[in-house]
Amino acid sequence: MASADRPPGGARGEGPLLLGVRHHGPGSARAVRAALEAARPQAVLIEGPPEADALIPLVADEEMRPPVALLAHAVDEPGRSAFWPLAEFSPEWVALRWAVEHGAAATFIDLPAAHTLAWEKEGEGEQPPTTGGGAGPVRVDPLAVLADAAGYDDPERWWEDVVEHRGAGKGDALAPFAVLEEAMAALREEYGSGGQERDLVREAHMRLRVRAAQREFGREVAVVCGAWHVPALRRKSTVAADRALLKGLPKVKTDMTWVPWTHRRLSRASGYGAGIDSPGWYGHLFEAPDRPVERWLTKVAGLLRAEDRIVSSAHVIEAVRLAETLAALRGRPLPGLSETTEAVRAVMCEGSDVPLALVHDRLVVGDVLGEVPASAPAVPLQRDLARLQKRLRCRPEAVERELELDLRKETDAARSKLLHRLRLLGVDWGRPAVSRGTTGTFRETWRLCWEPESAVRVAEAGVWGTTVLAAASAKAEADAVGARALADVTRLAEQCLLAELPDALPMVMRVLADRAALDADVGHLAQALPALVRSLRYGDVRGTDTGALAGVAAGLAERVFVGLPPACAALDAEAAEEMRGHLDAVHGAVALLAEATAAAHGDLRGRWRAVLRTLSSRDTVPGVVRGRAVRLLLDEGELAQDEAARLMGLVLSPGTAPADAAAWIEGFVGGGSGGGMLLVHDERLLGLVDAWLTGVPAEAFTDVLPLLRRTFSAYESGVRRTLGELVRRGPRDGAAATGAGLPGFAPDLDARRADAAVPLLRLLLGLDEPAGSDADDPANDLVGVAP
Repeated sequence: MASADRPPGGARGEGPLLLGVRHHGPGSARAVRAALEAARPQAVLIEGPPEADALIPLVADEEMRPPVALLAHAVDEPGRSAFWPLAEFSPEWVALRWAVEHGAAATFIDLPAAHTLAWEKEGEGEQPPTTGGGAGPVRVDPLAVLADAAGYDDPERWWEDVVEHRGAGKGDALAPFAVLEEAMAALREEYGSGGQERDLVREAHMRLRVRAAQREFGREVAVVCGAWHVPALRRKSTVAADRALLKGLPKVKTDMTWVPWTHRRLSRASGYGAGIDSPGWYGHLFEAPDRPVERWLTKVAGLLRAEDRIVSSAHVIEAVRLAETLAALRGRPLPGLSETTEAVRAVMCEGSDVPLALVHDRLVVGDVLGEVPASAPAVPLQRDLARLQKRLRCRPEAVERELELDLRKETDAARSKLLHRLRLLGVDWGRPAVSRGTTGTFRETWRLCWEPESAVRVAEAGVWGTTVLAAASAKAEADAVGARALADVTRLAEQCLLAELPDALPMVMRVLADRAALDADVGHLAQALPALVRSLRYGDVRGTDTGALAGVAAGLAERVFVGLPPACAALDAEAAEEMRGHLDAVHGAVALLAEATAAAHGDLRGRWRAVLRTLSSRDTVPGVVRGRAVRLLLDEGELAQDEAARLMGLVLSPGTAPADAAAWIEGFVGGGSGGGMLLVHDERLLGLVDAWLTGVPAEAFTDVLPLLRRTFSAYESGVRRTLGELVRRGPRDGAAATGAGLPGFAPDLDARRADAAVPLLRLLLGLDEPAGSDADDPANDLVGVAP
């Protein structure tokens, strides 16, 4: 509340100059600059953590480019952190720059971060809301209250009209602060702390710091803080009362530094609790105080033209006219973001929200990423990461981008190792993506996006080492010892190979061998095997010795072979479905493992086929597992189609329960395994399924329908349509029992049509030699192509 001792805003010589602002407000920033130029104080006090005072000189560094943020983290628990973001249009940043450029003392006066972080550690958080005026619990949004009093339904629009569209330097530079303080004083008188009891403690600390500055600099002191706090700083209070509020506060040891920030993060709730929806728009208003609408719409037109949309200068002129007309109709002094957005939609986007979404993402919010000088304090791990990023020419960026790596190239291989090591440390700067070009192990695709929180993750990871390599190795060893499941250790071994951690891999392998020897659960073993086998493939392209890994993988496979048949007996439906997944995973792993270990471990593939034959013939094995085993044998060429048809005929005979038969079909042709195409091209199998399905009793049909629906719904639409047409036509000559005679299939191979596809197949497979070679002889065209 305003004091009678001094009018709001005050004049020079009557006390500290209190400049109440809106955090991240460009209008407030311009007003602060004008007020400081007019008052020329010797000291500038700014709302922020006092531990950052030593970092203020870096504001003048040429390499410091906002948006940036002050990062405070607990020394003993780096993950406990807090940010104080500052953009170029933040009043606090403008005040810091002015003080540094004019030789004025600058200091932060908010509650120390040591108390703030300790408060969060003890789980105190925000205090329960207070009541104001008997209206019940209240958490006051000052701008919303003032906007409502002025007849506005949107606080942002009200703020734009009364502050952002007010020209800088016009009239008394202190007048806007006096008016804003008077409004906030009325709100504080009505609502007290507005449900934010912690503010009372913060304001007590700020009053103590202001008194200390006045003792040193007299009355030549300016204070830049949130407008909500100004009445509390103006209020008369004794030193003893303020110190009493601060007595006994919890405290932790903290470190502080500057970190890059982004406009996209500013659009969320920030450390000031004043997240803004349109940082790009606010930045534009700050940079272009004259003719902001014309400049903004020109910028929008440039973006749309860069995206190959037809936008001319005439579109810009018409959009400006429409925005100004909308502002006049709504009684606004200048067009705001809502008017310019509507004008862009109508004139430049032809009413479509699709290009408008691009404008919002790229311009209204924006992907600006700040920069911090190398001289800023940082943990050793952060410095090593910055060195690697610079050496590998892989700068962190706020916008998500895709990075294709060819691991046969030295630089790309080093980038891959860095990204994998960071992922192991919990720093998800890059996330693996599916490669569009190839599935070979020498290529990787990553999606990169640097978030400000990554700086916190790096600080957390600093406890493991001073370099990325040392930290990742130490973290891998610790994770291996603490892993609970065998599959976790195998995944960790895979990560160690991808990240190339030769010091950590022996420890991980010892833990893996010990866990594999003690784990008797076949499901766990089957789950762990694929990751190990994949790791063998990575060793080839990365030049890693995977001999020990191959031995462990082969031993694991042998234990799976022995334990799988008894483990598949007497399973319920859910466990059987899970076991089918294990069967597929082991089958793929054995195919790769057999090639890598043929010399040392014999014919693993042959032993695996014997296991599949055992599973396919045991009545105690669930139908879904038996059907899957038969399908895998058929795909391997170990089972003739006639034999597969015979087994299906036995299962689909009237003596088999419908539910078990449906499960067998699900295992044989279900999922994304190409079972639909198998039915399309083998009319006997389709005829067997059709004949069985039409003969299922009515009382059992409702029980098998969900399983069949799941089986056939996984097929592509074209496969389902073809199957439907074949079934609709029906079998000919009464051959439903054997499936013979379905139309659309010739009894013999059409050699002429098959030969027509051979040249294209040779081209796709790269079998054709350059002109002039022996292979170019027409006499050799089809030699050995087909039996």
